[in-house]
Formats: sequence, C-alpha cells, structure tokens
Amino acid sequence: MTTTLFTGGWTFHRDHNLDANAVLELNSIAGLPVRLPHDAMIAQPRTDQGGSGNHGGFFTGGRYTYRTSWTAPEDAGTITYRLMFEGVYGVARVLVDGVEVAHNDSPYREFTASLAGVRPGSTASIVVEVDNRATPNSRWYTGSGIYRPVWLQALTRRRIAGDGLRVVTRSVPVPGATGPTRAVVDVKVALEGPRVAGERVLAQFERDGAVVAQAEGAVSVDAADLTLTLDEPQLWSHDNPHLYDLRVRLLVGGEAVDERVEHTGLRTIEVDARRGLRINGRSVLLRGTAVHHDNGPLGAATFAAAEWRRARALKEAGFNAVRSAHNPLSRSFLDACDALGLYVMDELTDVWVRHKTPHDEAERFLDSWREDVASMIAKDRNRPSVILYSIGNEIAESATPEGVAIAHHISRHVREQDPTRPTTIAVNPLLAMMASRSASAGTGEQGPAERSPATSTLANEVAARMGRLMVLASRLPAAERATRDVFEAVDVAGYNYGYASYPAARRRHPHRVIVGTESLLGDLPAIWKRVTSDPGVIGDFSWTGWDYLGEVGLGYWSYGSEPGGIAKPYPGVLAGCGAFDITGISGAALMLVQAVWGTTDVPGIAVRPLDRAGQRPNRSPWLPSDAVASWSWGQLSGTAQIEVYTTGDRVELLLNGQSLGRRTPRGFVARFRTPYRPGELTAIAYRGGVEIGRRSLRSAGAPRLRARAESADLRGPDDLSYVWLELADEAGTVASTHEDTISVSVCGPATLIALGSAAPSTTEGFTSFTRTTFRGRVLAIVRGTDESGEVTVRASSKNHGDASLTLTATGSTRHLVAAARKE
Repeated sequence: MTTTLFTGGWTFHRDHNLDANAVLELNSIAGLPVRLPHDAMIAQPRTDQGGSGNHGGFFTGGRYTYRTSWTAPEDAGTITYRLMFEGVYGVARVLVDGVEVAHNDSPYREFTASLAGVRPGSTASIVVEVDNRATPNSRWYTGSGIYRPVWLQALTRRRIAGDGLRVVTRSVPVPGATGPTRAVVDVKVALEGPRVAGERVLAQFERDGAVVAQAEGAVSVDAADLTLTLDEPQLWSHDNPHLYDLRVRLLVGGEAVDERVEHTGLRTIEVDARRGLRINGRSVLLRGTAVHHDNGPLGAATFAAAEWRRARALKEAGFNAVRSAHNPLSRSFLDACDALGLYVMDELTDVWVRHKTPHDEAERFLDSWREDVASMIAKDRNRPSVILYSIGNEIAESATPEGVAIAHHISRHVREQDPTRPTTIAVNPLLAMMASRSASAGTGEQGPAERSPATSTLANEVAARMGRLMVLASRLPAAERATRDVFEAVDVAGYNYGYASYPAARRRHPHRVIVGTESLLGDLPAIWKRVTSDPGVIGDFSWTGWDYLGEVGLGYWSYGSEPGGIAKPYPGVLAGCGAFDITGISGAALMLVQAVWGTTDVPGIAVRPLDRAGQRPNRSPWLPSDAVASWSWGQLSGTAQIEVYTTGDRVELLLNGQSLGRRTPRGFVARFRTPYRPGELTAIAYRGGVEIGRRSLRSAGAPRLRARAESADLRGPDDLSYVWLELADEAGTVASTHEDTISVSVCGPATLIALGSAAPSTTEGFTSFTRTTFRGRVLAIVRGTDESGEVTVRASSKNHGDASLTLTATGSTRHLVAAARKE
C-alpha cells in the first residue's frame, strides 16, 4: 500500500439551511478554495443565543459541503484506490459521482471511502457532506468539517491489511545486565485479498538505513508470525525515544508485491501495586498533563506543525506524559510523542449512554463503541508512546450496575484487541457519588433523564462553589462504594480530583494501582507527595497542559463586578486553565509544576496583574494563580504582589539591586509585596545557604511594534510559521499594559490562516486580518503553499508603528511528520 496526502484542490460550501436536494445544485455555485485540514466552525459567527453555548465557546454549528475531483490512474484495474479520513466532525457522507460510498457519525473515528467504482483514466466528482447543526454536542469546542488530514491509499490485490501489522516487544535486556544484550520482538502480519501461491513475508528492522535484524516466513492462511532478535538494541523511553524503521514486505516469487513501513520503538510495559509502572524494567513516574484536540487560534484543524509545537513545548517544560482529553489523539500528535519521548494515555470518549450535552454521542454509543475502539487501537498499537488506554472520562453511569457491566465489556474488548497495554477509566469520586444517589441514575437508554442528572459539568460547578469539596468528597465512604466496582473492570484506577482518597484506597485495596487522571494544577505539591511515597500510585495528569477553546471560564479569573463562576457568559471564549495559554505562553502554573518536580533550579517569577490591583478577584480552583511573568506595567502605581517558585529553601528578591528580603517558600512558592517601580526584578534561590539559580524580569522601555518568527522556514503547503507581533522595546521586553490594534498582511507564496491572542473574553475572531493585542501580544500563523520564494509578513498598528519580517518558502512536497520535526 502506498499513501499520499489528498488535501489540496478542495472547495468548501457553507449552508445552514441546505436541504437534501440542494447538494446537486452546488456544481454551479463557486465554493471557497481550501486545503485540508479545515475547521469550518472557527470562521463562523459567535452568538450568545443558541449555538454551542458556553460549552463550545459560543460558536455555531452548520452544514457544509466539500468538493474535489480525482482522475483514476490507468493502473486502476490492478490497483484499488480509496480515501482515508483521519477525522471529520459532524455526520459525514462521502459521495463519488453522486453515489454514497461511505458514512461516518463518529467525529474521532478514522474511516475509508472506496474509489473502486471509478474507471481507469476517468475523472470522478468527490463530495463530502458534513452535518454539524445539532449543537451543543460536546462540553468543549469541537470544530466542524474535515478537520484532520485525508490520504489517498493505493492497494494491491493481495496486500498487507490496513491494520495488518502488530509489533510486540517480547523481552528487552534487564537493567544493569552485563555482556551481550538482545531484544526479542514478535511481528504478526495479517493479509487480505485473493491468496497467491508461494507467498512469504519478510520483516526487517532498520536503523539509519541499515538492516539490524530480519526474519522471513511463510504465510499460513492470511497471516504470518515472525520473531526478530536485535543485538545491542536501543530501547525507547521518555529520556531516550529511539525509533526504528520496521519494513515489512509481502513476497511472491521473491518479488515484493506490497510493502509497509512503521516507525516504532522497542519497549516493555509492566505495572503492579508493589513496584509501580516500569518501562523496560525501570520505574517511571508519570509527570503528566491533559490536552484537548483544538489548536487554539487554528480551531480544531489538525496541522502536524501545530501538534509538534505543542508536544515539544510540553516535553521541554518537564512533562513526560500526556492524556488525550477526552478522545483519541491525532496521528500527528502521536508521531511527535513517539519521536520526542512522551508517554500517552489515549482516551476513548467523554460519553457513554447518558447525555452530558443535548446532542452528544450518547444515543449511538452502544451501537458504535466497538468500531471506535478498533479505530483507536489500529492507530495506537505499534506506537511506543502509547502505554495506557482510558475507556472513558467521568462517566456518571459507571457508578451503577449497568455502567459497571459496560465497563467490563469495553475493557475486556480492548484487552482482546491489544493485550499489551493496561486499561484505565477516569472516575470523579464526587460525580460517582452524586450519580449513585441520584434517582435518575440508570443506563440512559431511555434518553435524557427528566430530572437533572449528575454530569461532569454539574460536579465542576458544585466543586467551584464549595471550594475543596471535590477533593475532600473522595474520602467519603459513599465515594468508595460508588467507585469500587468499576475500578475492578480496569487494570489501573484513574482518579479525577481524588488524591485525598489514595491512602485509604490503597489500604482497602492493596493490589489496586492508581493514577491521577485529572487534578488541579495547584494541588500538585500535595499530590506529588503521595505519588513519590507509594509505589502503587504511578503518577498524575494535571488539568490542563495547554489551554483550549470552550468550557468558557473554567479557569480564568474575573475581577470586581465581572461575572464569576466557572461558566462565564459571552463573549468569553477560552477555558483559561492551561499551564500554557492557547498561543503557547506559560504562566505561574507551569512555574509551580517545575518547582514541584524539580526539573530546574532556576526560580520562576510571576507578578499578579498590576492593572487589576485593588479589584476583588473571582478565583477559580482550576487556575492556581493569575500571575504573569512580567515586570513591565508602564505608568501604573500601587503594591505589586510577586510570586517566586523554587525548589530552594530560601528566596531573596532584589528590585533594582536593592534587597527586599528573604523568604522561606511554602508549597514551593515565596510571596513578596512591594510598591511597583520600573526597572529590574531579580529572584535568587538558595539551598543550604548556597545559591542554586536566579532569574530576572525587566520593565520595557519605549515599546514599538516588533515582529519575530519562531521559525523562518515554510517547508511546503502543510507547514506553519508562528509569527509574534509584540509591543516591545529594543531588547524584546514586552509592555504588558499596552494595547493596540494590529493589522497583518502576507505577500508571497503563503497565507495568513489565523490571527489571535490569549484574551479569554473578546468579540474578535481568529480568521480576520486585524486583532487587538492582549498583554502586548498578537500571534499570526502563516501557512505555506506549493510554491517557493520569499514571504513577507507585514504588520501595522495604530499607535506603535509598523513591523515586517521575511520567511523562506521552499514549496517542497513532503510528509507531514518531516516538516513538523523542525526546531
């Protein structure tokens, strides 16, 4: 099988009121040219009435049509062609010359559409209809349309099946072993198509183009089982993410009739309550965080460059694991995790059979979960990064006998499909307790309950209003009873906001392995004590590593008379609770994480927003501090509240060289107050009286508009360049209190596809050419084309002048992963 991108040459039509017969009339209507992936929702109007509401950032849904054409090669008689869709959000129909060839109603499931009916040499019309009008259908921003890449697959008559490679590392060298070392790997190859006499399968592991191990065997019925031994193997782990190329050929008469190449790593997984999680025999603690599937200003569009950028930032910040929330990760993100060294908990769904939003996937779950599981595992099974499967998130019915039965069915099915990885389920003990006591608890097959059911959103609201309730409730006997049975269905018990119950749970269930599937970032100091003191607790995943669209106001603070709570009104657009904001800027939350884990001895400095001084903050438990890494507050005056995050035992703070005293950190943070004076603020961390690190913040001089690019290269039509437009002085220090309106244009072989900021509440969109700065910054995202040449990005402001920079576009056609790897 050969696979090529099929993302160019599409046209896009949006029609909220399109009826079934209107699709035929679109031949005469000019559409908008688009190159996939494409999020149809991000450019739609936001409204405080209807649409996706607070859940989806107040974006509206719709019905859409994508059109393209394809000419069948002359070899189409011997080669079968099909399209593979990585993901379409909305109910999708694929039509070839007016005939439906595929239908899909699962927004995160991969599916194929056959092109076998197209005669060799003829040109076919391909239409993809997407219906995502029924909103809200999720608890966060989803996007719409063909939001992930599409591939053209060419299949020989006799071939390796689509999910035909299964690679299992049977054994690896024992840590500390002396003498020759070997790894043993089993490769199972499944075939499909008409059988051919004399078939054989050849499998080779390659490193830097050289074959380091190989095995060949005959085909029995439609499968071949091979065992390969690698001498002196390079094992895969988070700190040594070594990948091999596994090349598998189907041979007939010694000639290859089909070939498949997988990038994979050698590693083993073991987990038990006595020795915890072990990768290749070595103990590992999961320093994890959760990520949603959107890419901020890009919406849900899944660009490899964007996925790699997020993964790289998380890894460099000290995280070694990510949890997909709450749906399977994209192929591009998994590519990055494999190559960079991030462990993955891939999650199936946020919904089983009880609704969380009016139009979610609950109605179809019982009929489709097996297909969704198969799609997730087919994508994950040969990836070294994926070490855990989560079968669901905060499923209220898991506290009922019916839900427990479903959990056993799913977990058993996952193990049958892939016995090499443990299963878990993310359970919120407060939600489980509420659900078990609710008169409306049931299987949900009767549809939405008449009474308000226990849901994730309701549990969040209760916890936000009552402070520590969610964490403390996990210690109650009722919470233990509500979670006990479902945890028996999985290999690892996943707790959302339940760390307080770990000691009691381990005493009651000494064989239970625990992982924190979701936790408040501010709770990490207490959580990590439990992780490091009990081998049966294997790590933690905080909420959340990267901020996201929708679930508006869950984390960001408001002030004074502004609406509070965790469900803020329009024009709010962000959750506001990430260690990184949607543009990739980190704040105090990440500084706390790094101090707890001791990933750096350099202290972090953050300052509570001076422009909000004197206003009562409406706090949220999901953001431990609103402080930002800035000492640039212009002409403002007042008392500055400063937070220094450190692994040290003492902190000294200097302002313009004058000591403001020393403090002993509590919970890894030392707090100072001082009248604001522009200049330089320096924090010095000590341990045992010896300096271990220092960091400084400086005030900005006279700011003007400046442009800088994270990368100056655009390597083809699927590559991105992130261009920062900042109100900064000559040294690059950004003026936090300055605001201006920035207009952007792009000349040359590239396009501006997004312009945004991390403003949590705004009426501005992400697809215009003008944007207001937030904390002195706007982020422009530029996409390459098929052409090469110089690209000029020009920006102008109302009050701070103009700026420009030049990018280099190569116009090269290349694989998505290759471009995303660039630094």
